[in-house]
Amino acid sequence: MSYDEDNDNEIVKDSNGTQLKDGDSVTLIRDLKVKGSSLNLKRGSLAKNISLTAKDDEVECRFGKQTIVLRTEYLKKA
Repeated sequence: MSYDEDNDNEIVKDSNGTQLKDGDSVTLIRDLKVKGSSLNLKRGSLAKNISLTAKDDEVECRFGKQTIVLRTEYLKKA
């Protein structure tokens, strides 16, 4: 976990170590099955306008009409 020295906020990083911010677009780096849903997310799927959560290893994004929280280890900045 690292912190932004200007605002004392946690820095959220993707699987490649690139910093993520609210409103960024991310791409999935592997296929994911969503628990509790029949939704399967394919590798290369693009999520636009992500939102950061209280946890530094999770982001909130929308796929279709569903809002899903994904771990940053499966994402890369688009």
